[in-house]
Amino acid sequence: MPQRQGRDTPPSAVDHHDQLHRRFGWQVPQHFNMAEVCSRRWAADPEVATRTAVIACAADGPDQHHSYAELQLQANRLSNALAALGVERGDRVAIVMPQRFETAVAYMAVLQMGAVGMPLSQLFGPEALAFRLHDSEAVVAICDASTLAAVQSVSAMCPQLRSVIAVHAPEASALHWAPVLAQEPAVFEAVHTLADEAAVLIYTSGTTGNPKGALIPHRALIGNLSGFVCSQNWFGFDPFDSTAKSTAVFWSPADWAWTGGLMDALLPTLYFGRTIVGFNGRFSPQTAFELMQRHGVTHTFLFPTALKAMMKAFPAPRRQFTLQLQAIMSAGEAVGDAVFAYCREQLGVTVNEMFGQTEINYIVGNCAMEWGAAAPGRTGWPAKPGSMGKGYPGHRVAVIDDDGNECPVGVHGDVAVHRLDVHGEPDPIFFLGYWKNEASTRAKFTGDMANSWCRTGDMAIRDADGYLWYQGRSDDVFKAAGYRIGPSEIENCLVKHPAVANAAVVPKPDAERGAVVKAYVVLALEYLAAAPGRRVGDAGFEARLVKELQAHVKGKLAPYEYPKDIEFVDSLPMTTTGKVQRRVLRLQEEARARSRD
Repeated sequence: MPQRQGRDTPPSAVDHHDQLHRRFGWQVPQHFNMAEVCSRRWAADPEVATRTAVIACAADGPDQHHSYAELQLQANRLSNALAALGVERGDRVAIVMPQRFETAVAYMAVLQMGAVGMPLSQLFGPEALAFRLHDSEAVVAICDASTLAAVQSVSAMCPQLRSVIAVHAPEASALHWAPVLAQEPAVFEAVHTLADEAAVLIYTSGTTGNPKGALIPHRALIGNLSGFVCSQNWFGFDPFDSTAKSTAVFWSPADWAWTGGLMDALLPTLYFGRTIVGFNGRFSPQTAFELMQRHGVTHTFLFPTALKAMMKAFPAPRRQFTLQLQAIMSAGEAVGDAVFAYCREQLGVTVNEMFGQTEINYIVGNCAMEWGAAAPGRTGWPAKPGSMGKGYPGHRVAVIDDDGNECPVGVHGDVAVHRLDVHGEPDPIFFLGYWKNEASTRAKFTGDMANSWCRTGDMAIRDADGYLWYQGRSDDVFKAAGYRIGPSEIENCLVKHPAVANAAVVPKPDAERGAVVKAYVVLALEYLAAAPGRRVGDAGFEARLVKELQAHVKGKLAPYEYPKDIEFVDSLPMTTTGKVQRRVLRLQEEARARSRD
């Protein structure tokens, strides 16, 4: 393993990772319901019922505060309305809305009646919507004005879809949210679901073939909590003082239609009875800092892409904004040294990188938390800049080879999580399987289904301290001139240069070497504006910058890792969850190579 990835643990920090694993044990009841623990129990608690559950924000209107009592009352009315439409236990209900109060209501209503919530992004086009609505056999769709037309345009292709409910939509063809709820009783008898019953159906991105629907059980929220608490530095609670109360306020731009927004933001925040900010609008660095300042946000989940944009736009944000941040979690791509240092030095927080995926949510991450001078060294485990971290308590995580054996230190392998924790007890984080796709479900596991490794398809190496270092998706890692190349480290190095806002590294086919390292680079607007003569399209400027960037990488990484070819682009292809789609660029390079032959 290259020495640069063996960064030392800070000498003042104490690593409690193994101790936390030994002491941690899962407590999963036979019956469990996400909505019961996220809303109903709080509405029934006089001390919490009036607390703000959701602060609904929009670019074109005033902020609105909604209490837990209001959340539950509206959920009860919607559950009754859905039951009147014929929705039964186990039926799929599509939720096609952005971050808004009604979206939280919809999840609580669907979950407490034993139905299955199916989140769909407002960014989906007709084909993506049609496939998911048809494949899931959804019986009802809940929309708002921004998504109604798209759903209605494909409803004819979805014979199981009986009804559409819309918030603030003028069309007469949909049932209107306000009058529909107003006519229903404010009391609803929740279904006593099993912990193993399906709660959510989330479709994967479909980077290889059609999207697959991952069926998530109610118990998965329990399996999710250790990662949430550790990545959010105990979410304002003190694990060494059981009497301490949290006043956390959470916000993330992560869409509540995705695992990162639903399971890592909305549901765990509500589980702990705290306040979440829901912003219905486009992300921008300015908006992010203004939201965090206005609502006293203490905890957040920000993709590396968002953090990079914030770093470039506001190099010294605390000169302009008053922030109360206590924790930042990040995932999707490697954060890298530059962003890591920015968060620590300019935002006053050590960013906790984490890793997960739809089927098992987040299982690996960092937990860098100090409780001050009065309790030095009280930390989960120190964060190493750029590392994915270690397995969260309750999750037995390893890097394995093709045969399912754990890889030695420094050897590439597939990140995997075992069905059983370190005590031999079942880990509740696992999905139930892919919807109507048993073959793909079995292919996800290595070994007997009850005692097996679940492969993530993401490559990593483990260092001597047990930290994992992301190397990209299994189909992102490539060989160039005989060397195995992980793109994320090169991208991180490029972003450290002031000229680079973002970068993606892929193989470029080469007749002699098989492939060479190719970098697609988005230039920072601030860099271009800082001096005359810096202009994309100017051959002289680009040639000089290519040599400068190549020298920059050569000076920091191995000689074989510097990009032999650099192409400047206006933007990179991204998923709706903020990940760079290297596959799109790789296929583009392959097509170009064929055209040259």
